[in-house]
Amino acid sequence: MTTLVQLFSARNFTPWDRILDQVRSYGYDGVEGFFANYEDPVAFRRLLDERGLIMPQGHFGIDLLEGNFEKAVSIGRTLGVNTVIAPWLAPEDRPTDHAGWRAMAVRLKILDEKVRGEGFDFAWHNHDFEFVAVENGLIPMDILLDAAPEMNWEADLGWILRAGGAPLDWLRARADRVVAVHLKDVQPDHATALEDGWADLGHGVSDWRPIFEEFEKLPSLRAHVAEHDNPVDLDRFLRRWSQSFKTLASQK
Repeated sequence: MTTLVQLFSARNFTPWDRILDQVRSYGYDGVEGFFANYEDPVAFRRLLDERGLIMPQGHFGIDLLEGNFEKAVSIGRTLGVNTVIAPWLAPEDRPTDHAGWRAMAVRLKILDEKVRGEGFDFAWHNHDFEFVAVENGLIPMDILLDAAPEMNWEADLGWILRAGGAPLDWLRARADRVVAVHLKDVQPDHATALEDGWADLGHGVSDWRPIFEEFEKLPSLRAHVAEHDNPVDLDRFLRRWSQSFKTLASQK
């Protein structure tokens, strides 16, 4: 089991070498990459190796995976990625009905087969929009997981909270599909609060103890990922997350 930092959290605090020094100083095993880390994969891999950090998984946009698959594969191999994660749909690309989400699942199923054919695992990473019901009360996240049955899931628990959902229920219902979890919390007044309403793990509104107990029952869980979508203080976020994670993980 690894603890990783999603480097999107640190995008406003570059240079990357200084950020990776901070990640290492707080005892994380490595990082989860995103597009800004892929501009020069060889150079970024060197920064990781010099600090003894790993990048076992990374976020790769649908446009890249469908439009330049060979480049995505090359980036992944260079950086030592094992799990390719599709992370996002732009608002204009999001389906609005059951048929649209099933069509999206077909696209992901094709990508899943291609990515696995190159020796990687493949997973989808959720935001809040996958939990907005379409006709007949169907939830898009269920549609994606049911229509692409081999695809894994990186469950962003913070976005489930933001959508008004219950992370614990989703972890129980989809235990066999979850290979990684993004751990972040929300502030009580998240619609108007600073930092876009996000809170560091252990410093928001949620009771994480039963969720951490549930992690022990997830057969395929490999990574706990620290994330904050818009921290004003990167060092505070990394320090608090690490402290909260250690405390929660020890209360089993």
